Amino acid sequence: MYAKVRISGDIEVKTGMHIGGSSAFSAIGAVDSPVILDVRSNLPMIPGSSLKGKMRSLLAKEFNEAIMEPNDDHERLTRLFGSAKKDNIKRSRVLFSDMVLDNEQELRDAGLQSMTEVKFENSINRATAIANPRQIERVVRGSVFRLDLIYELENMDEFLEDMETLGEGMKLLQFDYLGGSGSRGYGKIRFEALEADVVVGQVDDDAMTKCREILTKAVEI
Repeated sequence: MYAKVRISGDIEVKTGMHIGGSSAFSAIGAVDSPVILDVRSNLPMIPGSSLKGKMRSLLAKEFNEAIMEPNDDHERLTRLFGSAKKDNIKRSRVLFSDMVLDNEQELRDAGLQSMTEVKFENSINRATAIANPRQIERVVRGSVFRLDLIYELENMDEFLEDMETLGEGMKLLQFDYLGGSGSRGYGKIRFEALEADVVVGQVDDDAMTKCREILTKAVEI
């Protein structure tokens, strides 16, 4: 059988998040490390590649017995996220879309003039006591990004196990961070209002009910 299942919901930013953009052409005095922005709206975005890569790396720590290349990941990971290994090529079953800030007006109604903030940090050379100040741009706490994943269902026997793997990745990410500088408090996120709907083909109603239960339970905190 073949079907497509859309998994949607919200990603709420709980602490300032930094997913870096290019600073190659920054003017003198500009922020040292800007966030990536959607070129059309100039709003912060979460690249699908950032979400996919982080979830896969966290799952690899849980499922793999040792540190290895992604193409040699546990079968449950290569089945879900894909593999480019010459003798074991697999297409990713999950398609991750880029996500642009979804609640700009709500944040502006709360009094914010900008959808990002600049955090000033300072590192001190222990040997010389010389300070090295820097400015890091962050997506503000309370920002919401609309999650949009497409799961390509080709094997019904593996569908719910794939959903368990995906749900586990979301759970792990909620207890970790997205973007950079997580050890300094950046990038804590939460998945909310997850839904799963068949958009192409047909999937048994009982299977879809179990799918929704798996995803919802996985992200409960």
